[in-house]
Amino acid sequence: MKVGVQLYTVRDELEKNFVGTLEKIAELGYLGVEFAGYGGLTSAEMKSELDRLGLVAAGSHVSLDRLLHDAEGEIRYIKEVGAKYISIPFVGDEWRNENWPKLFETIKEIAPAANAQGITLCYHNHDFELTQQTSGIPVLDAMMEAIDSSLLSLELDACWVHYAGYSPVSYIDKYSSRLPIVHFKDVKKQNEGPLTVELGQGEVDLKAIAQAARKTNAEWLLVEQDFCQKPSLESIANSIQWMKDNLSDMNLVYRA
Repeated sequence: MKVGVQLYTVRDELEKNFVGTLEKIAELGYLGVEFAGYGGLTSAEMKSELDRLGLVAAGSHVSLDRLLHDAEGEIRYIKEVGAKYISIPFVGDEWRNENWPKLFETIKEIAPAANAQGITLCYHNHDFELTQQTSGIPVLDAMMEAIDSSLLSLELDACWVHYAGYSPVSYIDKYSSRLPIVHFKDVKKQNEGPLTVELGQGEVDLKAIAQAARKTNAEWLLVEQDFCQKPSLESIANSIQWMKDNLSDMNLVYRA
């Protein structure tokens, strides 16, 4: 598995200096980046910077609204920077509850345009797709049943599966045939809600998740921390060091 980082984690640094932040990520040893915006760079400019830094475009988080309004442009950008995956990162209340079936049908309509260009559409979960149900089962399972694997793959956020009270390893095994990306993060439960923390500082069984993901031949293990208690670049530095110290037997692929 290749090791990357979801750039939402360092969004504060990207706002100040997008390319400079990519340079620091490369220096830390991350092989890939998953986008959550492009900092105003054209696809040609982005590809040039990635090539210069030896970074790989792992994929991109693209809102459902953007896909509904300009799927062609989003797909073209992803192709031109060399990525293979577009992930729907989050859906608002307007798509939940009684509207889950409408979401499933909407994804079915969007996915063929991506597939036709060699891009895989993925869905990134939070906890609510597991704590909420439709058709008597967790929404995430209903989605995977309703939408054929040829149209939709899963970017499993293992941390949110854990936080929802389910086994991330079981979900990795269950959807092993359609799981190219696993989001790798840690969390502490507290009275105020979840606190995302650096790898190894929370309660998630990260080693078991990494082992399960490797067995299923997931392509990417992507570090993500929704909110950092320390400066965000320091946090992703500590997280990748934890991986190197604790997952050394997994033959993970870092930037050379």
